[in-house]
Amino acid sequence: MNSDRLHNSADSASATPGSDNSACGTGCCAPFTTAQPAKAHSHPPGESHDHAHEAADDHAGHDHGVLPGWPRITAALMAAVLAEAADWISGAKGGLPTLQYAGMAMALLAIGLSGLGVYRSGIKDVLKLRLGIHALMAVAVTGAFIIGQWPEAAMVMALYAAAERIEDQALDRARQAIRSLLQLAPETADLLASDGSVQRVPADQVGLDAVVRVAPGARVPLDGVIIQGSSSVNQAPITGESALASKGPGDDLYAGSINQDGELQVRVTAPANDSLIARIVHAVEQAQASKAPTQRFVDQFASVYTPIVLVLAIALAVLAPLVMDWGWREAAYQALALLVIACPCALVLSTPVTVVSALTAAARRGLLIKGGQALESARRLRAIALDKTGTLTTGSPRLVQWQTWSSHGPAQPGDNSVAVQALTLAGRSDHPVSRAIAAGLQEQTGLTEAAAGQLLHDLQALPGRGVQARIDGRLWTLANLRWVQEQGWGTPELDMALLAHEAQGRTVTLLADETAVQALFAVADPLRAEAREAVAQLQRLGVKPVVLSGDNTATVRTIAAEAGIEDARGSLLPQDKLDALAELQSRIGPTAMTGDGINDAPALAQADIGFAMGGMHSTGMAMETADVVLMNDDLRRIPEVVRLSRDSHVVLWQNISLALGVKLLFFGLALTGQASMWLAVLADMGVSLLVVANGLRLRKWKAR
Repeated sequence: MNSDRLHNSADSASATPGSDNSACGTGCCAPFTTAQPAKAHSHPPGESHDHAHEAADDHAGHDHGVLPGWPRITAALMAAVLAEAADWISGAKGGLPTLQYAGMAMALLAIGLSGLGVYRSGIKDVLKLRLGIHALMAVAVTGAFIIGQWPEAAMVMALYAAAERIEDQALDRARQAIRSLLQLAPETADLLASDGSVQRVPADQVGLDAVVRVAPGARVPLDGVIIQGSSSVNQAPITGESALASKGPGDDLYAGSINQDGELQVRVTAPANDSLIARIVHAVEQAQASKAPTQRFVDQFASVYTPIVLVLAIALAVLAPLVMDWGWREAAYQALALLVIACPCALVLSTPVTVVSALTAAARRGLLIKGGQALESARRLRAIALDKTGTLTTGSPRLVQWQTWSSHGPAQPGDNSVAVQALTLAGRSDHPVSRAIAAGLQEQTGLTEAAAGQLLHDLQALPGRGVQARIDGRLWTLANLRWVQEQGWGTPELDMALLAHEAQGRTVTLLADETAVQALFAVADPLRAEAREAVAQLQRLGVKPVVLSGDNTATVRTIAAEAGIEDARGSLLPQDKLDALAELQSRIGPTAMTGDGINDAPALAQADIGFAMGGMHSTGMAMETADVVLMNDDLRRIPEVVRLSRDSHVVLWQNISLALGVKLLFFGLALTGQASMWLAVLADMGVSLLVVANGLRLRKWKAR
């Protein structure tokens, strides 16, 4: 994955002014973003640690310079209670001036301790005609004092400060959940020197291709490849896999995974700030900076809703005495209570905390979902197209048979002269089948890829067909049957040989010179162990699986049938995959695409949602183009995304319904003269905490 692209997008997203993201101005509805992690190596390359924190602080939830800390809030609440008590005792005694003055002093003290900053900010917002929560609170407190409800004004401000502080802490829990992933990777690494000595150094100072030692029971500090030793490794913190993975020389390791048994020597393949776990965190932070569709809808609704409520409050204060025979003081009080409940804090908070919690839960299960758009769209999927090689199959094919060929049929096997040509071409392709041919030829013939590659000139890819180059001045092509048929070189003998291999689910690649086919290579790529279960789960969710592959049709259908998929289409060029996707989208509905190769990138981009296999050997283009990356290459994670999307949708609308329901209730109370200011602010902040808590439940989401 190209992490720089992700980092740059995240930086640009986090630079958006807060006013553009907030429907109610400063305070509770400020943009919900995730601060950069504190570890030295966790910020994007080229960005200073301080700069990252400054950017985060500019967008953190509430303004801590306006709202006080807990000691002052506690004192303010006590003063507000004393003001309420003084007012009640004075009223019971028929009005005692001394108690009234003392109560008013307590009220002023409570406001000064808990909300002086809010009040000043609100007055500025009123003068600038910005209808934020601070403006509404300032108007409500001023109006309450004017009509003599100073105990109410004090209690409202103290309760507001207390609830906002609790809300801040709840939101911080959601932000911290993704940051905690980076703490899985140790900050130091045991660097192995050429003389065999070991030096413990900061992980962010270890360069590429350096060798580090990982002791039994220790966490892996950096992404790398094992060069010595064997062990069982717990990758659950990174990929969500519960089973231990057996690792040996040549196998990949993820930073943050836990070495269980033996000592390992690991060659570093990525710096600390570009490890798999760092890329997950940065991508989720980028996703958090973009708004989900429901969040955009809520923000648009809130921007219209707040002025409407203000007009309604003014109308209530002016018309109620004339139409409903209320007193002016009572009407003003009910209008002020309406203003207190008016701010759409709970409504605006209902979506981002839910989306962030869902994205974090997905990341912990090895699912990198790139934003709220993909998260919300997955619930609508009706079909999903899967590539075959490396997606439905393991992507680790093996060369099971090869033989030279002549115009009359198979020739004697083991002719190293054509093996050199095939190895030369296969060694220059990143396709899994080509890699299998290269590895198999080296193993079976003793040839080396380096020696063969020296003969190659004018290499070019043939999209959807193969690879071609001149070797010793002679044009050679390693391609599929489609290309051979286009040249008119097909024969009955060749067709029979191909059918025999395809009936066994093998992929056949042909080597040809300028005149005819010279060799045949049969590669077997087994079905993924979890493929049948994943397909069955998708079908139970009402999502139709379809195989779209560039491999020959017979092989594709054999593998698809083994996985339980009826609709399988082979021999597809990249444009054919696009056409097939368009047909599925038109006929069935929203369609996803799953793949891992460069040829899959256009289809991943066109699909409603693109799923990329995210193992270390997957192509960066596929991972960049996709909306969701399966970090552990487990196809069962695809139905998990659909379930998570559906569960998130339920929670989102639970929160929205709860927020609007409470406001409608208080609107009714205010219109019937039954509302009170302190109960209004308590209800507004209370429902804000409820929607935050409900959204946070998704952090612990597990697949059913």
